[in-house]
Amino acid sequence: MTVTPPNGSDSPVTQHIPRLESLLGNVQQVGQFPVQISESSADASKHCKLPVAQQVTSRRAASQSWEATQNHAMVETGQSPGQASRSLDGGSWFPVEPDSLVHAGLSESAVEGLILKCLNNRAEMTGRQLSGHICLPFRLVEPLLASLKIDRLIAHKGAAMVNDYIYQLTELGRERAKKLAEFCAYAGAAPVPLRDYIESVGFQSLSLQHPSRDDLCRAFSDMLIDEKMLDRLGPAINSSCGLFLFGAAGNGKTSIAERITRVFGQTIWIPRVIGINGEIMRFYDPGSHEEAPPNANDGIVDDRRVDARWVRIRRPTVVVGGELTMGSLEVAFNTATNVSEAPVQMKSNCGVLVIDDFGRQQMRTDQLLNRLIVPLDKRYDFLNLSGGKKIEVPFDQLIVFSTNLEPRDLVDEAFLRRIPYKIEVADPDESEFRRLFEIAAPAVGMEYDREAVDYLIKTYYQQVNRPFRCCQPWDLLHQIASYCRYLDEPARMTPVYFDYAVENYFSVI
Repeated sequence: MTVTPPNGSDSPVTQHIPRLESLLGNVQQVGQFPVQISESSADASKHCKLPVAQQVTSRRAASQSWEATQNHAMVETGQSPGQASRSLDGGSWFPVEPDSLVHAGLSESAVEGLILKCLNNRAEMTGRQLSGHICLPFRLVEPLLASLKIDRLIAHKGAAMVNDYIYQLTELGRERAKKLAEFCAYAGAAPVPLRDYIESVGFQSLSLQHPSRDDLCRAFSDMLIDEKMLDRLGPAINSSCGLFLFGAAGNGKTSIAERITRVFGQTIWIPRVIGINGEIMRFYDPGSHEEAPPNANDGIVDDRRVDARWVRIRRPTVVVGGELTMGSLEVAFNTATNVSEAPVQMKSNCGVLVIDDFGRQQMRTDQLLNRLIVPLDKRYDFLNLSGGKKIEVPFDQLIVFSTNLEPRDLVDEAFLRRIPYKIEVADPDESEFRRLFEIAAPAVGMEYDREAVDYLIKTYYQQVNRPFRCCQPWDLLHQIASYCRYLDEPARMTPVYFDYAVENYFSVI
């Protein structure tokens, strides 16, 4: 499924374009570190004008504005609009390697500070190792290395391959690096300006995705889910307005929520770190994001390389449960390193945020709802930085509230109105329950035995009026498989083995 620009007058993207212009307009181009900027760099920064979306007041104008933003997205790199819309591995957008520090949104002093701190941490590095570490092209880093050598902050230790040198700090350079590290210890990839990140969200927004019924069938192909449930999920996913999944525990609410992301475009690009008014915010999180690097033969497209400051990931599915606190929804600031961490809802942009076991969080339900009610309605969020500044960022994800409690018992009517889709994940009937055993048996290495399942249902469900749950076939068969391994016998379904599994599984249920 490819992502295409809106060509209809009623495209959902129109609601995001005015906000995109507002967000971009509020972000100022600044240096990343409090180091004096040279006069030449300051003059050059005056000419750094990144594109913004046009202000629109109608749906038709919004569609035209989207096309204008697409055409200007890479104008600073000298690429044509047709080239800018091409992609890697079928995606719709990717960041192009900058041809100057101005286009990268960086000052010379910011990059020099990163170089000095890298050498302070690693003792010695070649020029190309340094450029790879801070994720900038060597042709942009090489002049800065020459300048630092002239200033006697670094020195050549020896020659390296391909007209390169091995660099190390001088005593003066080491003192400078220590002072920079006291302000901010970060010494990794060069930061991406906030306005570039905001623009990337606009190009990769969920509102540009229109998954069909076939997309849902593919996404849920590994689950037993009926057509009625698919027809209820489809419109909710297309709306990108969020939904409640409620029902008894063990019926697959979390599994459904985690698979929703599969119906959208497979990959997106995110920055490793974001620079915001002199602060560094870590964004890429291996715990929340799964890296999906492009194929090796896609490294160059139309003579343009990918900006190494960005990483391609699978469209994110961020799951939070009872551990969620109010602090998880705000920017976390590390006082030891002076580096910030993006909140969970920002990490889930262009993806799905699953709030599992809703109602069992460490914070009160009304606190969580009050924190999310405005972003859900306006599709943008406000975050507080450590320096006291408040920034406005996109709130572009599908939020799924999963709970085994009744939604009306958890939230008030005002909040339920902002979550228009409430979908109950019901218990399976007997035929579906049997079908789950047929699917689960080969997965755990045994053959399906109809007579054994008849015995199980009659003895332990119908006679005691026990409801069916979707998780139970898998759980019972795993117990039988483990028991058979212990006995060193082939795994198989028998009434005796089901007696053993039920005694363990339902002892306190």
